[in-house]
Amino acid sequence: MILADKIIELRKKNGWSQEELAEKLDVSRQAVSKWESAQSVPDMNRILLLSQVFGVSTDYLLKEEMEEPRTPEQPLPEDAGKALRRVSLEEAQSFLAYRRQSAARISLGVGLCVLSPVALILLGVGQETGRWALSEEQAVGLGLLPLFLLIGTAVALFVLSGVSGKKYEYLNNECFETEYGVSGFVRERRERTQGAFAVQLTVGIVLCVLSAVPIFVAMCLPGGNEAPVTDFRYAVAVAATLCCIACGVWLIVRACVAHGAYAVLLEEGGYSREQKRDQHQNQTVSACYWGVVTAGYLAYSFITGRWDRSWIVWPVAGVLYGVIIAVVGAVRKKDV
Repeated sequence: MILADKIIELRKKNGWSQEELAEKLDVSRQAVSKWESAQSVPDMNRILLLSQVFGVSTDYLLKEEMEEPRTPEQPLPEDAGKALRRVSLEEAQSFLAYRRQSAARISLGVGLCVLSPVALILLGVGQETGRWALSEEQAVGLGLLPLFLLIGTAVALFVLSGVSGKKYEYLNNECFETEYGVSGFVRERRERTQGAFAVQLTVGIVLCVLSAVPIFVAMCLPGGNEAPVTDFRYAVAVAATLCCIACGVWLIVRACVAHGAYAVLLEEGGYSREQKRDQHQNQTVSACYWGVVTAGYLAYSFITGRWDRSWIVWPVAGVLYGVIIAVVGAVRKKDV
């Protein structure tokens, strides 16, 4: 095993990202990236620091044929004794291609869910104000039809994405090793797509922020003294707001799902080995939490009919979920 692979292996065993290792060595993340992709070699001072940080000898780092020494006080990792699955370059490329397809499907599905109540809102308000020559039952029926069609299509996209990605589940849930050159390839691809990712994410966030503009415009337009005109105007504004949100969310989800594949292959961030160990313990909390959130969202939306407001549950729930998982993790570490 060459020095580059040893640095990668030791960093992952400690659950550190490249940024965290760089801070410990007082170097840039780019320097660590070059070491791990075998584009450069650390100088002797850095070799000494690496041996201290990782708790191994310099001989182990510099001699390719030497296996890692273990001292009695050095704890064995949880996965010691079993060979880790090795990910080849072909598997990595296949996974990245799958995530691009999955990003398109998932983002489209989320966008369709956001758009699903638009027809119901327009038909319902149009019937109440006399703009549409429809009975209340006809308006509700015609409005629910596209709602269920769009949600059904979204669910089909989610299921299709999940089924096609079944063979890659081990990358999210298990610790693994990458073959020589794979980590460097993945980092190069990530740096190459960083600009496009930033643009998509920025545009998506801007669209979500500006989604309230149609409602403000409706409030400022003249001739709003007649209640039917005002009600229908606001219904159109809400529909336009949902369209903006759908476009923004589509861009954000598409960018994050596709770009997140690089963190999966590099075992960084939320996909580090330490996080994977905690993930199994968080599954019960996640299932209960999102079950309650979904039930609350559907109950409130159907009872009140305020689909134009109930969507706010999802961003709020996402933020709260992060807080809950952080608290659970802190409590678990304290108990340990």
